[in-house]
Amino acid sequence: MLNNLIKDKIRNNVIKKKIGVTRSLLEDIKTKQLQWYGHVQRMEEGRLPKEVLEWRPSGRRKRGRPKLTWAEGIRGMMGEKGLKEEDWADRKNWRRKIA
Repeated sequence: MLNNLIKDKIRNNVIKKKIGVTRSLLEDIKTKQLQWYGHVQRMEEGRLPKEVLEWRPSGRRKRGRPKLTWAEGIRGMMGEKGLKEEDWADRKNWRRKIA
């Protein structure tokens, strides 16, 4: 692609500028997760993806620090972007805010 070798020791940010990459992969993943969350929340009740998203397992968790659940991660991303729980209802506004 750019004919660079590892031994050339060119920094990643220099290569990203040459290619024209402006966003990080992590930001793209977060955006896609929020898009999917909004999509599932707008689904009718009884649809399998919505039931899976709202399902809470019974029983106890293992000892130690609890792992972050997917829903908790989504809530954290929504907080970072200043989104509220009800914002997903307006699709056009939701997509504009998460982009």
